[in-house]
Amino acid sequence: MTQAREIIRVGQTEITFLLEGKDTDGRLAMFEFTVPAGAKVPLAHSHERNDETVYGIEGVITFTVNGTRHDVGPGETFFIPRGAVHGYNNFGQTRTKALTIVTPALLSPEFFKEIAALVNVVGPPDMEKIKVVYSKYGLKLAPMPPKA
Repeated sequence: MTQAREIIRVGQTEITFLLEGKDTDGRLAMFEFTVPAGAKVPLAHSHERNDETVYGIEGVITFTVNGTRHDVGPGETFFIPRGAVHGYNNFGQTRTKALTIVTPALLSPEFFKEIAALVNVVGPPDMEKIKVVYSKYGLKLAPMPPKA
């Protein structure tokens, strides 16, 4: 019998963990994430202590890594090394779905739940609190570009 998996909603992105650090002795975490077309997505950030590998399942998700765009479609993989500033967007007309593997397993459902509590609010989120949570899990927000 398959156990129902929890869906964590952070803004318009849905995250479902398939493996957590507790399942792999901290070696890796694996989660699926879906992004609706035109969704607001996370700010660009970097991981100080872990790498990220993405595998496309549905649609095309566009990652921007260190200023360069990379499209990831079904069956394609993309590696994001620790320290690389990255973010993603769904520029297509349909939702995207991808699988992410984080090595070692420094991201967890708890990280996404803490961020969801700060993002899923009426009005603008508290960026200082978001920075604290990011730092707790080894992430760093990229500097915001100046407003024109």
